[in-house]
Amino acid sequence: MTSDGRESTLARLGAAVDAAIPHDLRRAWEQHVAQQPVLVARQGIYSMHGRPFGYQFSYRAPGHHADVARGWGPRDHERATEHVLRATFGRAELESVAHGRLLFVRCPRAHLVGELEVPARPDRLVLEVSATTEVDAQVLAGIRRLRERGFRVALPSFVDRADQRRLLPHADFVKIDVRDLDVEGHPVVGVARSFGAMLIAEYVEAPETLRHARDLGLTLFQGNLIERAGVLDRAGARLVGR
Repeated sequence: MTSDGRESTLARLGAAVDAAIPHDLRRAWEQHVAQQPVLVARQGIYSMHGRPFGYQFSYRAPGHHADVARGWGPRDHERATEHVLRATFGRAELESVAHGRLLFVRCPRAHLVGELEVPARPDRLVLEVSATTEVDAQVLAGIRRLRERGFRVALPSFVDRADQRRLLPHADFVKIDVRDLDVEGHPVVGVARSFGAMLIAEYVEAPETLRHARDLGLTLFQGNLIERAGVLDRAGARLVGR
């Protein structure tokens, strides 16, 4: 059986299962889902003139603390990314949270190589390569395919590692942790912009680090000094396609 035939058979089976679910049970489930929070965190990325350029979206859930993620494995990161993408792009009223800006979402390997799909919104979605991603030929090929589809790519926490340098020709944005600038300074910034990427100062927590980042020529800024991440509940927005 061809792949198209398998997909057609699975689609028919799925439709048959859906049709077999009693209406009252389906309605009760939909009401249950509608009452559950669908949380994401949003933090602005601002220009040097204080205007919003984009937003970083990240995982949140009731009772979730960011430090819990340190013990996560690959599947945990994949599920978290799926949650963020569904909550953001899988529901209507996107512009109520996007405001016409680019939306940055941290994506693990599975999304970059095509094992998991990303929303077909290259006009909005910026794919941020997870810092723990092993950069091999498969990842590079996946990123090239995504860029051919019009997606932009961002590199977080750039410190001029060899694997990060392999990604620079494919990066539209490079994020530099300003907490490292007093040690790394000009050399790292020079490498980061060597292929023409826009540079984003991340973890801007104090006025002096903001000034240092500006002095080094960074033009976009993200961090709690400028705006703390706020938690949005997308449960009220209807699912796309329904």
